Amino acid sequence: MTELNVDGMALAPGVVETIVSIAANEVEGVACIGPSTTSGLRSVFGSKPTTQGIEITVGEDDKLQISIRVDVYYGFVLPDLAASIRQAISDAVTSQVGIPVGAVDVYIDGMQFAR
Repeated sequence: MTELNVDGMALAPGVVETIVSIAANEVEGVACIGPSTTSGLRSVFGSKPTTQGIEITVGEDDKLQISIRVDVYYGFVLPDLAASIRQAISDAVTSQVGIPVGAVDVYIDGMQFAR
């Protein structure tokens, strides 16, 4: 994503992706964001959340179109979990950045069995 301008404030690339990553990770049932191969030791010792697996574009209506790829834990109802992820991301981005979210597409790429 390129730089966003909101009410005269420029947001560097990666800012919105980081907000999306943190919001999705706070949803119970989300194991990791992006490819599960990147979630090992690097994410345990890394100081900032991963933004791999997150794509953000600005639609013609100036609303953000967000897509996110996640692995989830076994035992959660997938449509309910995807709805929770959508809501958490939409709320976080709208309240912290001030840009309306047009759509949040959630792709469940994998399932993990241990927590």
